[in-house]
Amino acid sequence: MIKKFLDSSYSLKNEEATRDHYDSWAASYDAEIAENGYATPGRIAAALWKYLPEPDAPILDFGCGTGLSGLALRLAGYQVVDGLDPSPEMLAQARAKDTYRQLTQLDVAGKTPVKPGTYRAIIGCGLLSKGAAPPATFDIIMRALERGGLFAFSYNDHALEDRAYTGKLNDWLDCSAARLLFREYGDHLPGINLKSTVYVIEKA
Repeated sequence: MIKKFLDSSYSLKNEEATRDHYDSWAASYDAEIAENGYATPGRIAAALWKYLPEPDAPILDFGCGTGLSGLALRLAGYQVVDGLDPSPEMLAQARAKDTYRQLTQLDVAGKTPVKPGTYRAIIGCGLLSKGAAPPATFDIIMRALERGGLFAFSYNDHALEDRAYTGKLNDWLDCSAARLLFREYGDHLPGINLKSTVYVIEKA
């Protein structure tokens, strides 16, 4: 069943269709993802902890979904984790996990969903990809960080093949607006042989 959801994810045409898709997926998302060995949340949390090993550092899980990435952050050692997502049904699943300090529904039309400097780090687990957040979300997240803030995120194989996504990262790195701290290619959903690269970058 997860393959069906994933396949349809990549053909979503607009923000309303995306939100409806994830609302429909919310109730079964965790079980279906678990069946395929979802590895990226733990990989992102471990990578971030390597560069920010501070339990009280405020972290934002941007596009938190049902909260699997928030759980990974808590397991890594973080105690102050907030979540942001456009899907109310996904947020309901995340709220039931009692992992987040605060959960907020993202207004996709809002240009500044996060007050700059609120968080020491922001994560985007499976966020930046076809059928999820558009490439412009990368800029929104980076603008929400102050100098020295960290962005830990993943690009799955589909995003890695799309120059619109990889180009956003290169834009920030090439002009020295950010520096690359960590990059590792590995498992994402091994059950369907989908991999991802996990990155940690620091805003300059």
